[in-house]
Amino acid sequence: MTITTPRRIGALVLVAAFAIGACGPGAASTDPGAGSAVPDSAAPASQGVTLAGTVTIDGSSTVFPITAAVAEDFQIANSGVQVPVALSGTGGGFKKFCAGETEINNASRPIKADDEGEGLACTANGIEFVELQVAIDGLTVVVNPENAFASCLTVEELAKIYGPESPENLMWSDIRAEFPAQPVNRFMPGADSGTFDYFTEEINGELDAATQFATQSEDDNVLVTGVAGDVNAISFFGYAYFAENQDKLKALEVDGGSGCVAPTEATINDNSYAPLSRPLFIYPDVGKAKERPELKAFIDYYLANTSTLSAEVGYVALPADLLAAEQAEWAAAVGS
Repeated sequence: MTITTPRRIGALVLVAAFAIGACGPGAASTDPGAGSAVPDSAAPASQGVTLAGTVTIDGSSTVFPITAAVAEDFQIANSGVQVPVALSGTGGGFKKFCAGETEINNASRPIKADDEGEGLACTANGIEFVELQVAIDGLTVVVNPENAFASCLTVEELAKIYGPESPENLMWSDIRAEFPAQPVNRFMPGADSGTFDYFTEEINGELDAATQFATQSEDDNVLVTGVAGDVNAISFFGYAYFAENQDKLKALEVDGGSGCVAPTEATINDNSYAPLSRPLFIYPDVGKAKERPELKAFIDYYLANTSTLSAEVGYVALPADLLAAEQAEWAAAVGS
């Protein structure tokens, strides 16, 4: 499998890790203001107009590397604007976004329908939003590199590991008879994570999982560390976190019913890495963007540069026609 290692995600991860210690449990934030050049193809978003203010962002740890990279470059081009990016999980971020506490939510799944709470909360609080896809991800199942027996798992086998009927003392030999009789040490994203929601829905067919038997964290770096240090461990998270840590982790192929397929840029993009290929989103507050030029400029900049920066941090860029459609949807939403 050929993977291009992201150029800057490691630095962003270090900033996020520092922020977790500074901010306490449950959320991390970063205010990336220096450290890289603005992409050559990207003109400053201000286009001669001096922008000032703060754009606050929270949500998905999966989308975090893209948004943090965009924020880093945007602040270089527009030094009067601060763009702190936090990561409390898709669900945790939507709680803040729909309460009007943030301007943008990063999301690794679509917002839940009105009758499920998130959309209803936004509507009740007068938050007008638009869903913008910014990249494509392949949710990656990983084990320790010293795991020599597992190379591919079926959806049914993944459900045995993470499904609601999975027992506490699960052995690898319970998954497949030829696997060793060693404990399956489960790591997984926290319940506020869109990755948790997506995986459990696709693998289990319901939003439920054996969470009481797993080590959970909203921070994917905690999961990386857990698997890297435990030969019997397994976890799952966004492809970029694997790409950055492939010297510490082993990605498993997944058999969704058509044979074993490894997560690569090509298989994620053509959706043959099924059922774990998925879109990644941002949700901007349209009402605030109409009133605040720095917020509108940031989203303009994000969409203009997401293809370059998504690939740089390890995700798959949107096809050109899909990106153009997202840009048109944004322009229509804000009336420009």
